Amino acid sequence: MGVTGPPGPVMDRDEVDRALARLGAEHKAVEDSLLALQDHAGRRLLEGTALTGTTAERWAATERTTALLWTYFDAYTDALRAAREVRARRRWPEREELVELTERLCGESVAVPDAAEPGAPPKSSACARVERFTLDRLVARMNELYARSLDVVVSADAVWSALPARIDLLAAELNRTRSLARSVGVRPGEHPAGDDLEAITEELTALRAQVVSDPLAFWRPAAGSSAPGSGRPDTDRYDRAARALEDVRREIEAVLQVRQDSESRLLRLRDLLSRADRTLAEARTARVEVLAKIAASEVPVVSGPPTALYERLATAAEYRRHARWHRLSPLLEALEREAEEELLRARESLAAVTAPLAVRAELRGRLDAYRARTARHGLADDPVLSERYDTARRMLWSAPCDLRAAERAVLRYQRAASEVLSAGGRG
Repeated sequence: MGVTGPPGPVMDRDEVDRALARLGAEHKAVEDSLLALQDHAGRRLLEGTALTGTTAERWAATERTTALLWTYFDAYTDALRAAREVRARRRWPEREELVELTERLCGESVAVPDAAEPGAPPKSSACARVERFTLDRLVARMNELYARSLDVVVSADAVWSALPARIDLLAAELNRTRSLARSVGVRPGEHPAGDDLEAITEELTALRAQVVSDPLAFWRPAAGSSAPGSGRPDTDRYDRAARALEDVRREIEAVLQVRQDSESRLLRLRDLLSRADRTLAEARTARVEVLAKIAASEVPVVSGPPTALYERLATAAEYRRHARWHRLSPLLEALEREAEEELLRARESLAAVTAPLAVRAELRGRLDAYRARTARHGLADDPVLSERYDTARRMLWSAPCDLRAAERAVLRYQRAASEVLSAGGRG
């Protein structure tokens, strides 16, 4: 190689030897890195997989980058070997040799055909030119291209290591859930959970195929980091499928639970409806009594027995006989809620109907309490009190009872008793 002159001060022998040692160590490090990249499991997978999308594009660029790396490395190897040969001529090199070594080690002594930038279409031979590097700049360039290539390999390998196995485990759980669903009659087109299982199956199949063929589409680089492989696999779609399957599994378990306790739940429903029916019957009887005993009072109408609920209860029993658990489950839940509401309405109806009787009983108790109080003070035979007491008592114990008039009579008696008792205390 011709010597054009050193780029700066001529190196002495010790500086040359130190530079050769450093460049030799860097050569070994670059060679080891390239061989490790060549043997990386992720690289072998990328080479043996039919890739699509983002991964196909980036892997094609990475293959060109790797080829360029080896070209640079071969040029670096040749330049370093040539420098070592010059240094090996003499133990004490002459100035002309030191000038040549300085040029080789520090100058733009490495000539490499100008290759296309990775990711760009290759240049034609007519457009190719020679690019010159110093050994240090060539090492920096190789490190840059190596980091770019390693990032693609490591990221794809991380996705392949994380997602397909998890998808397969979820698919196995999906198959178990599907078998369980079929055992209780949950099938596509007949139950929403069956349709959900089909949708999850399709999603997992599509997701696995996409993860295998385009892993880099599921890679999320770490913000603010340039280290190769900094980031994490994107598991959003997998997580959604897992949550959907968990929801379906809980629903299937609920259906299974229905199969186990349906008889006791049906018995409880019959008891609830029977209690509601008896309460309504009691309310209807009480209404007749109230209308006969209480005058000038609005008594609400009592509804009939819960016939519609009894019919749906019979349907539930039919579902149980024919093991149609997936239909029985939602029906039982609705019936239990409505039966509780029906019993509550029946109790409220009974309370509303018997309210006038409760008012009459309260007025009777109040009247007798004031009567007993006046008797303790020896005032029971007071003519005014006796007259007002008899009037109120006659109203409260007659039928039909006018509650408004009876209440006024009790109040008159209370006021009179209070006045008499107050006067007696002063005397």
